[in-house]
Amino acid sequence: MNIISLSFLAFSALLLIAYFLVPKRFQWWLLLGFSLVFYVRCGWLAMLFLCITAASTWGAALWIQRHADAEKAYLKEHKAELSKEERTARKRQGSASRRRILTLCLLLNLGILCAFKYVHFLLAQANSIAGWFGGSVRDSIRWILPLGISFYTFQTVGYLCDVYWTKCRAEKNPFKVLLFTSFFPQITQGPISTWNDLAPGLFTPHKLDYHKFSFGAQRLIWGFFKKMVVANILSGYVSTAFANYPAYTGLAAFLAALCYSAQIYADFSGYMDIMCGLCEMLGIRLTENFERPYFSKSVAEYWRRWHISLGAWFKNYVYYPLAVSRWNQRLGKWSKQRIGKAVGSYLPATIALVIVWLATGLWHGASWAYIAWGGVNGIFIIFSMWMEKPYERCKKALHIRESAWLWRAFQTVRTFLLVTFIKVLPEVGTLKQGFGLWKRIFTEHTLPRSIPQLLPFAPYPREIAVVVFGIALMFVVSLLQRKESVRVRMERRIPYLLRLLIYAALFFLILYFGIPASGGSGEEFLYAQF
Repeated sequence: MNIISLSFLAFSALLLIAYFLVPKRFQWWLLLGFSLVFYVRCGWLAMLFLCITAASTWGAALWIQRHADAEKAYLKEHKAELSKEERTARKRQGSASRRRILTLCLLLNLGILCAFKYVHFLLAQANSIAGWFGGSVRDSIRWILPLGISFYTFQTVGYLCDVYWTKCRAEKNPFKVLLFTSFFPQITQGPISTWNDLAPGLFTPHKLDYHKFSFGAQRLIWGFFKKMVVANILSGYVSTAFANYPAYTGLAAFLAALCYSAQIYADFSGYMDIMCGLCEMLGIRLTENFERPYFSKSVAEYWRRWHISLGAWFKNYVYYPLAVSRWNQRLGKWSKQRIGKAVGSYLPATIALVIVWLATGLWHGASWAYIAWGGVNGIFIIFSMWMEKPYERCKKALHIRESAWLWRAFQTVRTFLLVTFIKVLPEVGTLKQGFGLWKRIFTEHTLPRSIPQLLPFAPYPREIAVVVFGIALMFVVSLLQRKESVRVRMERRIPYLLRLLIYAALFFLILYFGIPASGGSGEEFLYAQF
């Protein structure tokens, strides 16, 4: 179901009406029903794999929980009879048994994800290798990627690991686990929530709250404006620019890269605003996925503020387990003794970051361009970590104050330009084309002599004016949100009728510019492909 369509608006309106009319104990059942209806429109085969993931996660988590509870009860009951060695052996045996169940379930669900996302990529590489010897590998598999499989698989993996690590208890009701897996506002683009964050909102009864309903509606309108007016108009510009960049000046290619940064932020954060707003109207809080990312002062900070839930998932379930693993710690200790203290200190974290960023690149897309994208992000973050102490010494020698506004502005602009160049690498097409755009920007120095030559991909001046206004408005809103929510500030300082007028103006821009811009290829959300 297209999120920016009349059918979705009707779907959401029906849910809102029914949600507050049914008895409160049935509210979560209603959410489950609407989520399954939303998902089944993508096809029954996709629904089958969603149910397999939910069912296997429910069964494995429950088995792990019951086994852990039984072991705990046994050790407590026989505390006086067992020696310390026997207790340790019993715990080790139980942990190994639970780990086997965890591993089997992870292999099943991650295996389904990998089969859908990476088989074609692996076969393509096998074809390339076979071509060197005059052969070929037949690729007869034609799979359509199930909607949201990357998001719901990671979410269930996190839940299963949390049960294994005793961060939460396993849910006994399989339908509640199915709702946690399939909850439609987050299944297509996230956020990737933990059970402890999402479950209370899903299963706690809610009554209609005018303040939450009003604030949610305001955020929903803001999200539609960002997506339909800013992102969708820019989508046409960016597609044209990336297809024809060899004919552009370096400055025009650079402006196209900046347009892509604005587009992807308006697109992805717009989706989050729509879904967070809808959930707020229901009384449910979704995990925030953005915290003013383009105001970051380093690439590492940027990734703590962009797609926050994905970064947190990799940190909690990949980075930390790798960084503190026995083999990695032993390697770090060996390096301290043989190579040097500094190398030994940073090596475990470096190895974990290399794996995390290569996996992040592959999660975003099965191509060498995305692998390179992940690698470049990882290189910047690892280099910053290794150079942290020399960097501090340089700042001290140059008398640079971290709190100085000019220095902070330099860091922010520098980081924005870095992430902009990294972003476009996989989006132009192939990896070769991505590097070609970089080359065009830095080597073609012909100055444009007119606006059409400066912006050859943006033929309509009125649309350009609306996009510039939209980008400026997003910048101002992000700036104001540094201390408090803009909605709270507006409620306190702006009269009610003026606020209505502001949102009416946004609604008019959506109708006049957003609907025409959404009629073409720009209507899909960029992150829906992941």
